[in-house]
Amino acid sequence: MKRRILVVGLGWLLTNLLVLSLAARNNFGLGAIIGEPSGISAKLWLDNKQAIDGALSFSFGEHSEFSFHSDYLWHRSDQFEVEQGKLLLYYGLGARIKSADNFRLGIRAPAGLNYIFATAPLDIFLEIAPVLDLINKTEFRLTGALGARYFFFLYIK
Repeated sequence: MKRRILVVGLGWLLTNLLVLSLAARNNFGLGAIIGEPSGISAKLWLDNKQAIDGALSFSFGEHSEFSFHSDYLWHRSDQFEVEQGKLLLYYGLGARIKSADNFRLGIRAPAGLNYIFATAPLDIFLEIAPVLDLINKTEFRLTGALGARYFFFLYIK
């Protein structure tokens, strides 16, 4: 069951990122996220204010765990003035799949800050996201993470 969830989740992620990347002129970033979750982070800019992001995490300890989330994000650039680069406020809505002892599916509502460097195709971000699992166990959690991504052909006005 866990293997099937992993294969379906990875297939869905890769297919969507490939299709959307081609449609959005390759404004795609890949990097790391540390916190809850910790793993691989990806972001695809759809335009100057909207993006899709996601993270994939694994734990190979005593309790093997897999987690995937994807969010639709809206960004605001009118909240902060910085000398170089862009500091964006963002918020969104998405879903999370988690497989530890049992499968869970829930919704999440991330909000955070995203700094895009002016001189390099990099960004860093800090976010919090309330998560409400709805399937197999109803549970509310507040998650948070810090991350960085390298962008391929980034062009954000």
